[in-house]
Amino acid sequence: MPHDSQPIGPVDASAIPRYCGPETFARLPRLDQVDSAAVAVLGIPFDSGVSYRPGARFGPGHIRASSKLLRPYNPALDVSPFAVHQVADAGDLPVNPFNIEEALATVQAEISRLRSAGSKVLTLGGDHTLALPILRAVAADRGPVAVLHFDAHLDTWDTYFGAPYTHGTPFRRASEEGLIDLHRSMHIGIRGPLYSEQDLTDDGVLGFQVVRSDDYENDGLDAVIERMRRRLGDGPVYVSVDIDVLDPAHAPGTGTPEAGGMTSRELLNTLRALVGTDVVGADVVEVAPPYDHAELTGIAAAHVAYELLSVLARNEAANR
Repeated sequence: MPHDSQPIGPVDASAIPRYCGPETFARLPRLDQVDSAAVAVLGIPFDSGVSYRPGARFGPGHIRASSKLLRPYNPALDVSPFAVHQVADAGDLPVNPFNIEEALATVQAEISRLRSAGSKVLTLGGDHTLALPILRAVAADRGPVAVLHFDAHLDTWDTYFGAPYTHGTPFRRASEEGLIDLHRSMHIGIRGPLYSEQDLTDDGVLGFQVVRSDDYENDGLDAVIERMRRRLGDGPVYVSVDIDVLDPAHAPGTGTPEAGGMTSRELLNTLRALVGTDVVGADVVEVAPPYDHAELTGIAAAHVAYELLSVLARNEAANR
């Protein structure tokens, strides 16, 4: 949408109560209701790659339902993310739940289509298998990108039961395919048991540095942010947020919970520090509403998405 066009924002909460109105993210317009969108919010209800508890296929709808209370102005970043440029909900992408490789091809094609139309894409998952086809689409027009990966788990394992495409393998495949920048990528929030010490050795070879969840306690938020910014440097960055990076106290509704995780406040403040970084796309995945309580996980995921949209808006405003 041209910069001189007035973006269409959420419906007016003073006219339509928040528990009514459109079932879109933050009650934004649908993509088919606007001429074009600088940012498209795309749901992908897919969880055929999970290795433990299923249910993330219901994540996009749960995040949207939990986003109804989001308001237009973000005081933490001093930005109105829906007024800087057009943000629209692209709905849910139907993918084959019985054929993972076909599903990945469908996702890659849709992300490529949206990007070619001029939209950055914020994906609501769905399980973390989705990161691989998204990175394939992003790298096709931006080249290898730094991956900033928030997760309890490395997701750089090789296979599960001989299957190469699962929610525990996307970043190994992405590294092997040359999609990521081996000198600028990073995991944040890693914790919990591993299969062996070799997991960490392999992960380093694949191009990642690790910030453990405990580093927030031991070193402090500012130190973690400084490490992150130094590692990312200049160049394009793709942000991937597995909601299980949060402690189960903050996000119980996920498929592979691990004790000792980040707080919501730590995660949101870390994301805000991405202002000025060339964020080219993002996802929020692994929200599994069957295990949620009082929308704790959905609300956390909705706010993560809101902060990412705010970062994109701040960056867009700075580039004008």
